[in-house]
Formats: sequence, C-alpha cells, structure tokens
Amino acid sequence: MKKLEIIIRPSMFDKVKDALTDMGIHGMNYVEIKGFGRQRGHTEVYRGTTMQVDCLPKIKVEVVLHDDMLETVLNAVVSISRTGQVGDGKIFISDVMDAIRIRTGERGDEAL
Repeated sequence: MKKLEIIIRPSMFDKVKDALTDMGIHGMNYVEIKGFGRQRGHTEVYRGTTMQVDCLPKIKVEVVLHDDMLETVLNAVVSISRTGQVGDGKIFISDVMDAIRIRTGERGDEAL
C-alpha cells in the first residue's frame, strides 16, 4: 500500500477529487493549508501599503491506495493539476506498513 500526500492549488481540488473518485478511490482526506515553495509568495498592495504575502493557500489531499493503482493515480493527478506555472504543487509517496478498519477489524488491503 502507498500513501500519497498531494499538495495542489485550491482551484484544482474539485477536478482532482472527481478524478480520484472516478478511478475507484473511495476514501481521502483533505485539509486547507498555507505554504510556499520556490515561488516564495507574492507582493500585494493593501490600502496603499505594499505587503509581502509569504504563505499561499494550498490544499493537501491524503490518499492510501493499492500498489497497482499508483502510476495510474499519479499520472491522472499530475495531468489534471499541471498548469506549467510555479506553484502547481507536489506529490509525496510513502509506504504504508498496515491499515486497520476500526469498525470491522479488517487489516491490510481489505481495510481500504
């Protein structure tokens, strides 16, 4: 099993969520976050004062999936989320040792 932490622009969330659902991903978590990468934020003018906005809004989606779905999901998320501009996001991939469904006690792949 693999865990994906997908950090994307907020405007891409609905497209990514719909694509994951269409691929048979039945569980995901997401959280609204703020952060920066290479873009280092941007400057804004507010009431005549220039302000540096260091942390930009992003969405972090967490998904655990079967190993055989990894490449399909990665390709879909990248193709949907890519604008070609700095700030498109990142995907982090981790191994999951085990999973347990609390309600039934199922473990491993059956728990997904």
